[in-house]
Amino acid sequence: MYLHAELMARAAQSKPVRVLLIGAGKFGSMFLGQVPTTPGLVVTAIADLRPDAARASCRAVGWPDDLIQKTRFTDDAEAAIAAADIDVVIEATGHPPAGIKHARLAFKHGKHIVMVNVEADVLAGPLLAREAASAGVVYSMAYGDQPALTCELVDWARCCGFEVVAAGKGTKYLPAYHASTPDTVWDHYGLTAEQAKAAGMNSKMFNSFLDGTKSALEMAAIANACGLTPPSDGLAFPPSGMDDLATVLRPRSVGGQLEAKGQVEVVSSLERDGRPVFKDLRWGVYVVMEAPNDYAARCFRQYGMNTDASGRYSAMFKPFHLIGMELNISVLSAGLIGKATGTTRDFRGDVVATAKSDLMPGTVLDGEGGATVWGKLMPAARSLELGGLPIGLAHGVRLKNPVAAGQCVTWADVDFDAAHPAVRVRRDMEAHFREAFRAAAE
Repeated sequence: MYLHAELMARAAQSKPVRVLLIGAGKFGSMFLGQVPTTPGLVVTAIADLRPDAARASCRAVGWPDDLIQKTRFTDDAEAAIAAADIDVVIEATGHPPAGIKHARLAFKHGKHIVMVNVEADVLAGPLLAREAASAGVVYSMAYGDQPALTCELVDWARCCGFEVVAAGKGTKYLPAYHASTPDTVWDHYGLTAEQAKAAGMNSKMFNSFLDGTKSALEMAAIANACGLTPPSDGLAFPPSGMDDLATVLRPRSVGGQLEAKGQVEVVSSLERDGRPVFKDLRWGVYVVMEAPNDYAARCFRQYGMNTDASGRYSAMFKPFHLIGMELNISVLSAGLIGKATGTTRDFRGDVVATAKSDLMPGTVLDGEGGATVWGKLMPAARSLELGGLPIGLAHGVRLKNPVAAGQCVTWADVDFDAAHPAVRVRRDMEAHFREAFRAAAE
């Protein structure tokens, strides 16, 4: 209740937490829907490439006309960030270069930032987190999205004295989904293109959920925030329901499917033959922990925890997430007590563009959720050794070399603009960590 008490005090003082939302898409709209019922929080401005559409979104989620009239709507995010009446910036564009630009502007102007844009965070989060610390502002994951919720479970387990064996989320997955394109995605969701269009569903966005890219990005973010390790050859997506997490997500040495303890992984809600998993975790997050001694293992069973056959491994999970409807927790944590709900601390995981089919020279890559590449999770050291092209910069670049289906695309395979700000940030970060990894190996 500590945040709510602080919030009520601010409301009583007429000193609300003042927010700028950049990007009024689905996530942003879900956040906006909670604003009228949250005393002590105001959205001063909304920046979107289509201000009229953002205004319409506010009406659609239930904003009264007087609240809409009090809010600034603009397509100039840079000016909105600089405004004096902003305490916390929410970056919800989903566009990696834009996310990096907006974060650095927030630091410049002394504003806290909640990074819904996991794409930008995985692309350059370690550098951005360092810059935020230097500026004395909060750089936070977005509560309600699965990475922040998973980080919370990891923090809970460690603070209770348990070793974290695995952490991650659930999703709908079959191996064939890696080849899914925006033209085929609706078949996997059981929709027609017309039905999806009528519902306002973006084919590239939903394809990134399906083809493994979004899962890879979210697991990289968790690894980088919690010091966990990605699988050496990408996510395995083992099928598992809530009751079986502690059995499936333990090391192979004791009968599970993990390479080692301390790993991120995503569990599938489908068996490999397409049958639904019993009590699946498709919308949820989890942590698997190990009892430190026999007494703790006995307590797991005495208090109804789900365990493996040995009784030593158990799981805690949250079966759902409410996305933007929970985002207030991050905004208020930053604005009221100066704390992040999860933040990047290291460069453990990276997501590399991987060919969906045999790609020929001259092919222009279409990035996350597109028809040409999907994002594969790998250890950051391996990504740098490979020279992998991050999925966040795999949009609008032209191939110089052929890349076979299933192979990772490298920087050497594409023509890229070395002067582009996002490219410069990423390359600077790579140089720093390449040297750090080299020093650690010596």
